[in-house]
Amino acid sequence: MPASINACKDILNEQFIDNAWVPSRSQTCRPVLNPYNESLLAEVTCGDSADVDIAVAAARRALPGWRAMPEVSRGEYLVAIAAGLETRRQALAELSCRNNGKPLVEAHQDLDDAIACYRYYAKAAVALGQRQGTVADAGQADLEARHYWDAIGVVGLITPWNFPLVSSAWKLAPALAAGCAVVFQPSEVTPLPERILAEIVIEAGLPPGVFNLLLGDGEGIGAPLSRHPGIDKLSFTGSNAVGEAVMHAAAQGVRPVSLELGGKSPILVTEDADLGLARDLVMAGICYNAGQMCSATSRLLVHESVADDLYAAIDAAISELHLGDPMTKGTDMGPLVSATQRERVQGYMVLANEEGLSSKTPTIALPGCGFFVAPRLYREVPTTSRLWQEEIFGPLLCARRVADDAEAIGLANGSDFGLAATVVTGDADRAEAIARRLEAGNVWCNSDQVAPPQGSWGGMKRSGIGRELGDLGLGAYLELKRITRPLKT
Repeated sequence: MPASINACKDILNEQFIDNAWVPSRSQTCRPVLNPYNESLLAEVTCGDSADVDIAVAAARRALPGWRAMPEVSRGEYLVAIAAGLETRRQALAELSCRNNGKPLVEAHQDLDDAIACYRYYAKAAVALGQRQGTVADAGQADLEARHYWDAIGVVGLITPWNFPLVSSAWKLAPALAAGCAVVFQPSEVTPLPERILAEIVIEAGLPPGVFNLLLGDGEGIGAPLSRHPGIDKLSFTGSNAVGEAVMHAAAQGVRPVSLELGGKSPILVTEDADLGLARDLVMAGICYNAGQMCSATSRLLVHESVADDLYAAIDAAISELHLGDPMTKGTDMGPLVSATQRERVQGYMVLANEEGLSSKTPTIALPGCGFFVAPRLYREVPTTSRLWQEEIFGPLLCARRVADDAEAIGLANGSDFGLAATVVTGDADRAEAIARRLEAGNVWCNSDQVAPPQGSWGGMKRSGIGRELGDLGLGAYLELKRITRPLKT
């Protein structure tokens, strides 16, 4: 069965291995729903460990030839993948809307990001080839040393459901540029956009076995992939609980991991900030993708002199949001991705009531169907609250007023996570001074959460291990080899 962008109510019980769709060994499927109208989009295989065995074997066969291919040639394949996404832009954006629930404008932004990522790493592959054999200090006059970077091997890539095609591009593009063969598992919640990558790979002419895509859930695919001895490295983005399980599995055989995990990111607003800008950045940080972002700035720390004004502005902005069909122009926020995620967020709302947290009830009309939750601002949330401490992955914002920058920084850093932060001030130097003291991998000062492919993505503390994007993202799939020999005379 060929992959199809228009797949609807299909039974997708095949895996993409060795450039062909082959029957899954699994006998079970799970439904994939449209989170807006709760209609059935498809039934997708849960996957099986036997699928993993076959895919890893294919990748290992393909690895020697792909790793030996000139870097410039690998870059040309990445350009072709970017072109394949470009030609399907509208259809893929609409499919992402139907599968994920995000507004169409956000889905188009995802496509832009994914295309840019493949093109960036196409150029990075060429640059990698140019720096092979770089001369290094040998330590003594009669010797010479050179550095080479080799692909780490066969890599297992596992991505989440909140940014289809983007999270996969962040892993696939550098892994392929480095010369790795890949076994890729997209989330079982949003597999439909990722599935189209198989079509694109075939069109691009990628050698068989270099790219293998396995549909399935954590039990059917994720766990056996993580512990498979034929996988040389694992890269996982998702929850801390699953990330810890992946890391534990990788410890068998001392295999390296890259982990992009949770966040509980702060947004700091000083007394001299532009409150209009602060309101907009707060709203984007908690409402974009319905708050389903690891970098969601879900903790607001605002100077006491402007707190009431900012709270009122946020409440007003929430009341003006239009929640509805993500395919319709004018929709500001779509539904959460699934009934399970809605129940999780609603559970925190119940907990907020039990804790006596203060909030203004949103005056937003919700659609009669779909997995919707209206954004909500909770004021003066104590640091002991679970809503303050735990990642919710939904549009619930916790706020506290502070007396000065020192208090704000202390509260911002008082978290197990350190993925991201935003600083809103009236002075650029002050913003950077605050940012330097924050324990976060990315800090935006008076800026939206931009994450270009040449940047860096990853966090401190429990937010993960390693970095994606940029040179560090490519380096995550490379091993440095140093060759030392007598100096030629």
